[in-house]
Amino acid sequence: MDEWTQGRSIRRSGEWLELPVPVLAEWSEEKQLNIPVLKAGSHPHAVRQWLLALAFFPDKWVNRLFSVGGIQLEGDVVRLHAFVPANVEADPLYRLAQKQLIVKTHGEAAVLFEDDWCLVMDKPAGMPVHASAPGQRGTLDEAAACHCLRAGDPMPVKHIHRLDDDTSGPVLYAKNDLAQLRLDESMRIKQIGRQYAALVQGCMGNQRGTIAAPIGKDRHHKARRRVSPAGDEAVTHYEVLETFKEATWVRLTLETGRTHQIRVHLSHIGHPLIGDVLYGGSSRLLPHQALRGEELVFQHPFSHCTITVRSPEPPWFRNVVNQLGTPLKM
Repeated sequence: MDEWTQGRSIRRSGEWLELPVPVLAEWSEEKQLNIPVLKAGSHPHAVRQWLLALAFFPDKWVNRLFSVGGIQLEGDVVRLHAFVPANVEADPLYRLAQKQLIVKTHGEAAVLFEDDWCLVMDKPAGMPVHASAPGQRGTLDEAAACHCLRAGDPMPVKHIHRLDDDTSGPVLYAKNDLAQLRLDESMRIKQIGRQYAALVQGCMGNQRGTIAAPIGKDRHHKARRRVSPAGDEAVTHYEVLETFKEATWVRLTLETGRTHQIRVHLSHIGHPLIGDVLYGGSSRLLPHQALRGEELVFQHPFSHCTITVRSPEPPWFRNVVNQLGTPLKM
């Protein structure tokens, strides 16, 4: 499954994904699979076996669909029950979202990208991605559910990665089981690229570098993490964009995704984030860490096309940059 699917008559029809048998047969020929063409009127079990042989979808997902009657053959079209909506009345997240549509309880989060398979929300600083206690309001998860409700398409949105509460930027959501299966795997094998921008205290001596230092829990402070030889592997790459008299604007990319990784690593090398009081930063210019997600790059869970999503610079970030004065010549 790759860009081969683009421009072909594979489409969503309500809750179903429709795939014409001739299109799948063409896939089989191009991949030299030598699989007999599916016959009209074939039993769903035969369709399942055919789909497994094609390897067009993960075996786990095909077998799950078959177990719930989610595979059909109508004429020369294979129909897969891929877009099952959430139970709005029973799903706790959608129950909260329905209330928010009536009485707004939090600021809006913009949509940066969306199709039938996935959604990218632009999380504002100060908004948690998910609830830390049952019934918590004002999360990005709730905002994503609200968006789907407004669109009349209440899909079971699930976030694929997270950002700290006070970090802004793009967050990727899956909108169905297949997308979640694919994107979770992409996350596991480090195929989802995340780029950040930060303003740190002090002038960094090197224009670029890598911080490779394991991160573990701080047994003296429940909310903190720290560099520890017994911690989990953590690797952060940085590049200096601008240098100011008492601060540096840096771009960062992650190889790993440990809790507070950027914050811990920059504090570890003596350059805590502006506003990050927990890790030694000053709140004089900003009451929260000066860290924003800048760009998200991922393979689409159906077409496998590369999707690049950028988050616009928030006003609070530019305000701090302006307060730092004129950049020094590099």
